[in-house]
Amino acid sequence: MDTVLSGIRPTGHLHLGNYFGAVRSFVKMQNEYNCYFFIADWHSLTTHPTPKNIQNSTRTILAEYLACGLDPEKATIYIQSDVVETIELYLYLNMNTYLGELGRVTTFKEKARQQPDNVNAGLFTYPTLMAADILQHRAKWVPVGKDQEQNMEMARKCARRFNNIYKTDLFPEPQNYYFGAEALKVPGLDGSGKMGKSDGNCIYLCDEEKVVRKKVMRAVTDNGPQSPNSEKPEVIANLFKMMSIVSSADTLQYFEEKWNDCTLRYGDMKKQLAEDMVNVLNPIRERILEFSSDPARLDKIAAAGAMKARESASATLKEVRRTIGFRVY
Repeated sequence: MDTVLSGIRPTGHLHLGNYFGAVRSFVKMQNEYNCYFFIADWHSLTTHPTPKNIQNSTRTILAEYLACGLDPEKATIYIQSDVVETIELYLYLNMNTYLGELGRVTTFKEKARQQPDNVNAGLFTYPTLMAADILQHRAKWVPVGKDQEQNMEMARKCARRFNNIYKTDLFPEPQNYYFGAEALKVPGLDGSGKMGKSDGNCIYLCDEEKVVRKKVMRAVTDNGPQSPNSEKPEVIANLFKMMSIVSSADTLQYFEEKWNDCTLRYGDMKKQLAEDMVNVLNPIRERILEFSSDPARLDKIAAAGAMKARESASATLKEVRRTIGFRVY
């Protein structure tokens, strides 16, 4: 069974865009692949060197992913900093990676511009830490967005270079995994783009019912249809897109007909959309509260995941040390 690895940043809460995008795909993948999902708390230090209560942040993200359906019996779910083997492999990969290569990485340049007073070595060598995360499990597939494609190429370069230098085939070259049509793009409530934390246009999975309704009722609209069967402007097309994701086909058809005959009232549509979102979110929010209320259970799940991840990473590191010529413990 092919191995898949994906990292999760411990920042903020999950929102509907995350859920209908990557998270549901992860839940499906754990039944089809040997999956490793890790909370990337070391990576977060490159931009937040003094994180507030990092343990609570990781528990929050862990609780929300578990509530969405990640199953520690099916996948290995762990916290990055619990697997110390990662750092040793990170060291070896850094020894074979050149400054010029790292300096050309687009994400480093962008982050350096965003945080000119904190251009740290960890930010510079982010690609090799990411490569260590992947290669320690000899993963074949890595779900990534387009912003990570260059880092993935660096991971492949690290694998090739190690294999070439030491005349081995230890590391497979990890490939990008694209969700395709199975991952839905959820529009933002501001009528453009996609739902995201930084744009403040999202509905979080942990939002209470009254918060969801309030946010939806504030969604951007226009003056309404001006002629029968007219084309929808972007802000309205996005509203219908959200409805197509959370509502029934009959409900969507009803409001399509209202648009086409120019009798659509946005207030009615938003009330229905909010109700359907609440129905989708309530079971998830209840499970989030269940997991969040039991930190000991979360810590136990994380510890079990770390044990399995360390077993995999340790086996790889033994081969790495043996290949380079170091003592194997």
